[in-house]
Amino acid sequence: MSNRINPLPSVLVNQIAAGEVVERPASVIKELVENSLDAGAERVDVEIDQGGIKRIRIRDNGSGIDKNDLALALSRHATSKVSSLEELERVGSLGFRGEALPSIASVSRLTLSSRESAADGAWQIKGETDSPVPAAHPAGTTVEVLDLFYNTPARRKFLKTEKTEFRHIEQIVRRLALARFEVGFTLKHNGRDVFRSRPAASLRDKEQRLSELLGKSFVENALSLEHEAVGLKLSGWVGLPAFSRSQADMQHFFVNGRMVRDKLVTHAIRQAYQDVLYHGRHPAYVLYLSLDPVLVDVNVHPTKHEVRFREGRLVHDFLFRTLHKVLADTRPGRSDDIQVDPAAAASGQVTSKAAGSPGKPMQPAMNFAIRDNPAAYRASMEWQSPAAIPPSPVNPSPGQHTDRIASQVPPLGFALAQLHGVYVLAQNSEGLVLVDMHAAHERITYERFKQAMAKDGIRSQPLLVPVSVRVSKREVELAQEQAAMFAELGMEVDLLDQETLVVRSVPVLLQGSDAERLLRDVLSDLATHGTSARIKQAMNEVLATMACHGSVRANRRLGMDEMNALLRDIERTERADQCNHGRPTWTQMSMAELDRLFLRGR
Repeated sequence: MSNRINPLPSVLVNQIAAGEVVERPASVIKELVENSLDAGAERVDVEIDQGGIKRIRIRDNGSGIDKNDLALALSRHATSKVSSLEELERVGSLGFRGEALPSIASVSRLTLSSRESAADGAWQIKGETDSPVPAAHPAGTTVEVLDLFYNTPARRKFLKTEKTEFRHIEQIVRRLALARFEVGFTLKHNGRDVFRSRPAASLRDKEQRLSELLGKSFVENALSLEHEAVGLKLSGWVGLPAFSRSQADMQHFFVNGRMVRDKLVTHAIRQAYQDVLYHGRHPAYVLYLSLDPVLVDVNVHPTKHEVRFREGRLVHDFLFRTLHKVLADTRPGRSDDIQVDPAAAASGQVTSKAAGSPGKPMQPAMNFAIRDNPAAYRASMEWQSPAAIPPSPVNPSPGQHTDRIASQVPPLGFALAQLHGVYVLAQNSEGLVLVDMHAAHERITYERFKQAMAKDGIRSQPLLVPVSVRVSKREVELAQEQAAMFAELGMEVDLLDQETLVVRSVPVLLQGSDAERLLRDVLSDLATHGTSARIKQAMNEVLATMACHGSVRANRRLGMDEMNALLRDIERTERADQCNHGRPTWTQMSMAELDRLFLRGR
């Protein structure tokens, strides 16, 4: 081998670039479909054979390519999307490097056919060396890729089975379909339709596409959101904690329409779910972040999966606070929205015996802090009794009485009974409500603990023997920069020398914990994400344990007033739809569902 430096042949340069851009058939499809989207296509058809190894064909109805630009499109670093550094810094298109087409052409037999909408005819080019020739083609562009990696057998050996490669392709196309609801997509494999998605404009149509791509269960267990602040906008859907996954396989995040995988984003979302997800579970979400293109650098990696935010801390806090608020509002209702009129509900004779049998010994009352008049609960139960219904007007409007009664019933209704000392049965305007009393009381108690701690502040406990920790110079700088944060969280950290920190106090709740490990974890978070919630998270875990041990246990007999007070507290409490471990606290069965169980109306 010669020691002289020589320029590489253009074909070899393209093949080297292909090693970064074209990992497998799915990579080819991603790059080509993104080109179609950049061209303003309203429909994209993807056809593949043998997992994309034998044949890939992408057709769109976009703006097309001029005859004179066809050959240029297959040359390196030629693009219509950017022409200056200023445009690169504000790039809004999915592609901009000018590497995809020549890289793909260098490792396959590529045919490019295109026609501009205003052109008289279409043109076609095969490979980099050929000249364009006339072709029959509608307005738009078709790219056909045959025999991928035919000239690089070593790369071809790394490909998996046809089934595996097709699974990767299907995943990519589905993600692209999630990115652009306004575009219709079709996917065919070996001549068989895999899925067809029509353009979706309305919220209903978008949720229909979500059902097609992610399953109906995701839509049924997801919260839609849209929030804008500090120049950032977040929209999409987040799965309820009870819909958590064992793997991170249903997490889709898009920045300005570009699907990305970003550690900062993942960390912010995990933090938002940390109070409701445990045991290694993963949240499900489809989220769209919109911001000024100048605030995000997409020119980080050839695959364009990674981005770098110029204001990372701002983006992190925005994502966390937005999702934290959305998840905090997962409760059946708010107490100030509940207006129970005891007088109206008490009209007629009180015949319900749901309040329990008098004379039976009752256990000591639970500390639910009943803020409503218990008599109102008993009186309001009367709406269940036919005798309680007042005389109807002479010409009542359909549903008038039903609507009035429903407006008087809180979201979780009123208690009926206790089942096996574990569940509370209640009736609301929709049907039957079933409450796990321990899980619900655990969440209520936990949230009250957190509120008390936030109100009274975090008390510190000086260590009898301060803990010295050897760290790097960078970690020393972080500790000094974040001294105020440590103090606010009840942790006193001082500098002993240039590479040693000393922990002199910890929060009272964390006395006896491993102070060195806690400090190292916090410093690691600060170095990676610019923020840390380790201390708060550790204290919350202690509070969660205290709440679990302090909550009502199974086989505890509750009185009717206690059960109704529990229902009202659920309605008042944030995140009350799930316990501290992510399990649901209550479920609803409508009258229609109950009727189906008993075949009523058939």
